Amino acid sequence: MHNDVILPLVVYLILVFGLSIYAYLRRREGNFLNEYFLGSRSMGGFVLAMTLIGTYVSASSFIGGPGAAYKYGLGWVLLAVIQVPTMLLSLGILGKKFAILARRYNAITLNDMLYARYGSRLLVWFASLSLLVAFIGAMAVQFIGGARLLETAANVPYDVGLLIFGVTIALYTTFGGFRASVLNDAMQGVVMLIGTVLLLVAIISAAGGQRSAVETLRQIDPALVDPHGSGQTLTFPFMASFWVLVCFGVIGLPNTAVRCISYKDSKALHRGIIIGTIVITVLMLGMHLAGALGRAIMPNLTIPDQVLPELMVKVLPPLAAGIFLAAPMSAIMANINAHLLQASATIIKDLYLSVKPHQAQNERHIKWLSSATTLLLGVLTLLASWRPPEMIIWLNLLAFGGLEAVFLWPLLLGLYWERANATGALSAMMVGALCYTLLATFKLNLAGFHPIVPALSFSLLAFLIGNRFGSNPAPNAAATPSH
Repeated sequence: MHNDVILPLVVYLILVFGLSIYAYLRRREGNFLNEYFLGSRSMGGFVLAMTLIGTYVSASSFIGGPGAAYKYGLGWVLLAVIQVPTMLLSLGILGKKFAILARRYNAITLNDMLYARYGSRLLVWFASLSLLVAFIGAMAVQFIGGARLLETAANVPYDVGLLIFGVTIALYTTFGGFRASVLNDAMQGVVMLIGTVLLLVAIISAAGGQRSAVETLRQIDPALVDPHGSGQTLTFPFMASFWVLVCFGVIGLPNTAVRCISYKDSKALHRGIIIGTIVITVLMLGMHLAGALGRAIMPNLTIPDQVLPELMVKVLPPLAAGIFLAAPMSAIMANINAHLLQASATIIKDLYLSVKPHQAQNERHIKWLSSATTLLLGVLTLLASWRPPEMIIWLNLLAFGGLEAVFLWPLLLGLYWERANATGALSAMMVGALCYTLLATFKLNLAGFHPIVPALSFSLLAFLIGNRFGSNPAPNAAATPSH
């Protein structure tokens, strides 16, 4: 093991635990569920921006994305900056209206919002099960990315790194709850930003400057500096699909939506949009450009996902590599704790309390059950990560797309179309999930598009057709959340 690399990481993990303990001690009095899963809706603009980035930027952005840029070239960097408007779309379209309705219904989870809007328990159960399946896959990607990072950069065996990583995140999320999650997200966002800029500068310097790096890529393969990428992979249907999958479709991600009901006021929302857009631009451009230009320094890697950790060790002194190793670790940890908390909230709030609503008054029992569920989910995801695929970006995009296919139209149309009803929403969820699963499983690309495009198209059609056969909920049906 590289002790010089590991030491700064150990210090960083101690700091993470310290913030979690602080959050645990500062928990506000009042409703436990509202505090544990939403931090009593008290986020300011900076924290809102960083926690949204933490839920969105992940192992795929720091490991899989640079790996794809290494393999396909500068065209993938151009593709990656499609993600820049995500903060504006998420907070601009969902933010204010979503928060107002969530406070009116006293909603704690996304499914509370869906029940308040549509009044269908069947819809809530289907949404909950879909969310849990996709979240396990999404979290497994992050665990794999973290373990690979430690394996490559610090020479820690994959299984050992997976245990260290998984246990750390499961424990601090379990005991700290949402408040610990967002405090760590704020710190991790700053670490990601600094680490990205300095690593990119070091890579460009090691390659002899940007002009020299690009020329080296051209000599390796002229397609690496072509907008369509190596092998002409980045066709128009592929790029259009990517725009839907990682930009517009992000509006339908449950972990993004729940952040939109947790901020303090309109000032926090507006500040979050500005800060979030600036930070996401630097991260997306910086990390993917680092992966693409890194091929000029290390042209013969067989596993693209190893490019970032390999570059960290090569272009930075050991102690500095350990410090900047915290950047992708921060992205991964922030993403996992967001998914863990929401998966736990789904099990406790949307499933368990819908069966046993009287237990909502037993706060001691709910506290124990919420913490135990969060810890158990962390352990199960750890086990699911034991045998990783070669490139994690495809597994991550699979989970991404599944969530969008289920939630996008019921969420968006539920907010902005008064006539939307439960029959239409449930039809859209089922058709979207079935269509996406079949297309992704059998690798069917209709007209060259990623499965998310036809899945969302059929889902919207199913919503419109189903909506004609359903009836609008009574005016007061949405006055309370699901329990």
